[in-house]
Amino acid sequence: MKEKKEKRRKNEFRTLSGIPIANHYGDFETPGEYPFTRGIRPSMYRGQFWTMRQYAGMGDAEESNARYKFLLEEGQTGLSVAFDLPTQLGLDSDDPLSEGEVGKVGVAIDTLDDVMTLFRNIPLDKVTTSMTINSTAPILLAFYIACAEANGVQRNALGGTTQNDILKEYIARGTYIFPPEPSMKLITDVFEFCSKEMPKWNTISISGYHIREAGSTAIEEVAFTLANAITYVESAIERGLDVDDFAGRLSFFFNCHMDFFEEAAKFRAARRLWSKIMRERFHAKKERSLQMRFHTQTAGSSLQARQIDVNIVRTTISALAAVCGGTQSLHTNSRDEALALPTEESARIALRTQQVIAHESGVADVVDPLGGSYFVEHLTDTIEKEAKTLIEKIDELGGMKKAIELGFPQKAIRDSSYSYQKSIETGEKKIVGINCFRTEEPSPKIFRFDPSVSERQIKRLNEVKSKRDLTKVKNVLDAVESATRAGENLMPFFIEAGRAKASIGEICSRLKKVFGTYKE
Repeated sequence: MKEKKEKRRKNEFRTLSGIPIANHYGDFETPGEYPFTRGIRPSMYRGQFWTMRQYAGMGDAEESNARYKFLLEEGQTGLSVAFDLPTQLGLDSDDPLSEGEVGKVGVAIDTLDDVMTLFRNIPLDKVTTSMTINSTAPILLAFYIACAEANGVQRNALGGTTQNDILKEYIARGTYIFPPEPSMKLITDVFEFCSKEMPKWNTISISGYHIREAGSTAIEEVAFTLANAITYVESAIERGLDVDDFAGRLSFFFNCHMDFFEEAAKFRAARRLWSKIMRERFHAKKERSLQMRFHTQTAGSSLQARQIDVNIVRTTISALAAVCGGTQSLHTNSRDEALALPTEESARIALRTQQVIAHESGVADVVDPLGGSYFVEHLTDTIEKEAKTLIEKIDELGGMKKAIELGFPQKAIRDSSYSYQKSIETGEKKIVGINCFRTEEPSPKIFRFDPSVSERQIKRLNEVKSKRDLTKVKNVLDAVESATRAGENLMPFFIEAGRAKASIGEICSRLKKVFGTYKE
């Protein structure tokens, strides 16, 4: 079969000894063609490297803006925003429930002013932004649009991703606000809005990462993530959207753990299984609708608080597996993240790990370098088969929403997590520095959280509230509530609320009046 023409990073690829390297090896399947086991593009990284996207955010918008600029100067090619817990839960920084959490696990965002500061002097039409946000994802996306347009960048030029994956919050993570049905409605609002207004925006990042971090196996990670994805596709089709109008902007987010070959095979199996689901179950016709595009993060749960420099080795192995498996985007965890947010030095080493893999290892010079290995092909087939069986079990239960109500995925994850932890405690599973090869070492230098962040953030919020037009704020919040009751697409209303300097907490309060809140 003729190879599709794509740009190349260089005219020819050779090993260090000068041996010429073909695009790929083995004719059992062509990369860039259905079912995409070997990759979604014919030339993969021979054309361009994956996006190097370090996950970052801490303190206030000013502090995070400085970290983003530092990472971009060091060669990062995409932004990835971490939000603090109050922002994820739709609480303003001055809410009593926010006490002790403002700016702690990510950046604190209350109003559009914070977003303007967060992305100050960053060209949003040239840099793609990934936002790890779920319950409040439509609101943060709306603020991002308002920020870009205030800086002269139109929404149709924006590229990036909102995680926007609420089902995995009920399964594995817990940062939900509203019950499942209205939460699904908000997600579909984003699908519908972006399909018309933001052609370059990935409307969702369907996340297996947190499912794996909660303790699932690789097979369960694939199965539960794809079962969630099926639910999102069904919801959008029920809204009246054509599958080929939105499926090309679905993206995925996977974990890469320490079992090198299983992880690389997992990505190959997931791609193949998803393409079959989209063609056979949803009758998608466009090639892009059949392609699984995904971001990968090395496993945070593999990092250890002892002998933290060994975590650099762990991250390297995981990152290499993700690249061999064909990821489109990658975050490498820093050595000190088992103890604290990463220091600048640790973040730089994590980024350099990706750069060494890209430019020095040679694995990016051939497509699907593990393809054809008897072991890897066996693992790929087995993971696909067993994940498919799990998805069929979820279908029998009535779909993922019903399975979550019954506690099916939650129990499976708990059982797998217990089994893995027990294997470590018995010594069956060796973890260097934990149950073998232990040494005493001095306490490492770690990032220290500035306790004045909360005070500064609340002061800034109060200043915004004192200067805004209160009548305008009331009007936009009333409009949000009315539109919510009427079942309208809320994205345009969120954008106007952001422009009026309404806060995330105020917007979510209006949504709660209509949707209620969810308690497990």
